[in-house]
Order: sequence, then C-alpha cells, then structure tokens
Amino acid sequence: MDISVVIPLLNEAESLQELYDWIAKVMQSNHYLYEIIFIDDGSTDNSWNIIEQLSSKNKAVKGI
Repeated sequence: MDISVVIPLLNEAESLQELYDWIAKVMQSNHYLYEIIFIDDGSTDNSWNIIEQLSSKNKAVKGI
C-alpha cells in the first residue's frame, strides 16, 4: 500500500462521488496502490449508501 486516504465526514452525500472520482483519478494516473477510508460520523443523509456503492465498485474503498 502506497497511500491511505482517510476522510471523516458528516452529511456529505452531495460531494462524495466527486471527491472519490478525483482521488481515484489521481491515484490511478500515478500508479499508486491506495485505499480510501470514509469515516461516517453519524450522517443523516444518504452518505452511507453512497459509501457502500463506491465500496462495491472498488475494493480500495472502505467505510467505517
């Protein structure tokens, strides 16, 4: 593993996909082995569902 990106969040459903896309693009273009760990601090929006969707599409994505 080259890089672990840890992102705490609360009610960030609107920005998660864009943030993930940007991080994944940078990591892949530089050929880094990486993981993205989203830490949901009790969101009341759709944040957790988006994290689960991202995780199902990319094994480098984890949610806590």
